[in-house]
Amino acid sequence: MTNPISDATSTGMHVLLIDDDAKIRQLVAKFLRSHGFKVSLAADSRETREFLLHSAPQLILLDVMLPGASGFDLCKEIRTRSHVPIIMLTARSDDTDRIVGLEIGADDYVTKPFNPRELLARINAVMRRSVLPRDEGAGLARRYRFEGWLVDPLRRDLVDPHGTVIDLTSGEFDLLLALVEAPQRVLTRDYLLDASKNRVSSGFDRSIDVQMSRLRKKLGGSDEASSMIKTVRGIGYMFSPPVRRE
Repeated sequence: MTNPISDATSTGMHVLLIDDDAKIRQLVAKFLRSHGFKVSLAADSRETREFLLHSAPQLILLDVMLPGASGFDLCKEIRTRSHVPIIMLTARSDDTDRIVGLEIGADDYVTKPFNPRELLARINAVMRRSVLPRDEGAGLARRYRFEGWLVDPLRRDLVDPHGTVIDLTSGEFDLLLALVEAPQRVLTRDYLLDASKNRVSSGFDRSIDVQMSRLRKKLGGSDEASSMIKTVRGIGYMFSPPVRRE
């Protein structure tokens, strides 16, 4: 059994790596620490829960296949109390784990075996989307209003007509922002994939469809007919309401 280990000498962003393979834990931790990250380790759900009681990492790398509670179970559990970005690690090359991970709130996924530099690029992309300064006065993004809703790019908040902040993953927020910045225009799936993940899509990547479905529900549309996000078949999606910038 391994206890969560923290590298307290690093001043970089804090990553929690959860994987039951000791070799993978050590190799990935060594690589990330060499790039300035502070890395903590856990091997299973028990160690993860114990660690999260006392610490708040800025990003979690979460293996799908864990002893006891699976990575999916842990992801759902973490999402009930935290918006920390989560990147799932999966050994399956098909879309199943990826889609399930996105549906339960993961921000991205990496398929094993992976190139450490690809993992680093994914981490940097997720952190760029989720870690934004809230106190810088220069270059503030506009806010967007539509049908009583408010999108605040600086705070990365979506507020409903009753003033309630709606929980969105970083990928969901980036998709919504891309839509409200170009209302009533058709945006291709490739464009939206780049906006939300900063990577090249494959012809079988359904991550955009999954996240669009989640966005529709969070915007109060139970199906496409009642949703503000319309599908343009064979091309992409369009945000139908008028949007006012302020």
